[in-house]
Amino acid sequence: MKDLELREKPTLKDYQEYVNMLEVQRGFIDQDVIVKGLLLGEEIGELFKAIRKTNKIKTDINANVGSVKEELADILIYLCSIANRYDIDLEEAFREKEEINKKRVWK
Repeated sequence: MKDLELREKPTLKDYQEYVNMLEVQRGFIDQDVIVKGLLLGEEIGELFKAIRKTNKIKTDINANVGSVKEELADILIYLCSIANRYDIDLEEAFREKEEINKKRVWK
């Protein structure tokens, strides 16, 4: 099996395409959006644990806690995966949402 490579200085679209290829290669492409959403939720929980550990907030000593960096990367993978299943260009969605946010009044 050939290793996938993410190009140097990738765009968000490159990440989405890479995640699609890795899901095909690793056999995850048939997981539906509900499964992906649940897995994303689990990764967010793992991020919270990693933040607690990093900030020396009490955690379960038996828990296998990754780093904040690793958990953020996992979350990005799942975000790309979910966006791909809905055929959403994340960069475009970000830009559109930011235009809405610019018009909001922030207190």
